[in-house]
Amino acid sequence: MDTPANRMNFPVLNKDIEPAEFDALVEQARKASDLLKALSHEVRLLILCLLSEGEKSVSELEDVLSMPQAAVSQQLARLRLEGLVKSRREGRMIYYSLENKEVSSIISTLYELFCREVRQPAEDMPLAAE
Repeated sequence: MDTPANRMNFPVLNKDIEPAEFDALVEQARKASDLLKALSHEVRLLILCLLSEGEKSVSELEDVLSMPQAAVSQQLARLRLEGLVKSRREGRMIYYSLENKEVSSIISTLYELFCREVRQPAEDMPLAAE
């Protein structure tokens, strides 16, 4: 029978699963849940989508988000605490980028689904049929 679980290679759980394997699955589910909680804030998600385009300084993020520095920094601190972004200092500027492949993969998918069309420059947009 062709089901979504079969097409997406989800694990098939049965009552004979080894306790260690089940514990490992529970731990991975906890990690996924923590990641999704961190992504569930609109501003944090928007910051991650912007960072999926490449490294950005705090001031660049402030400009795009039209938010005060303190508010942007607060959300960046939470993302850093959650291990979703990394920072580097260059003089007085602090730059942020996505931290790891899991975050990059999820944000890349979300970006394709929700952000690319909006962020695509006007000159790249197809012309409307007249």
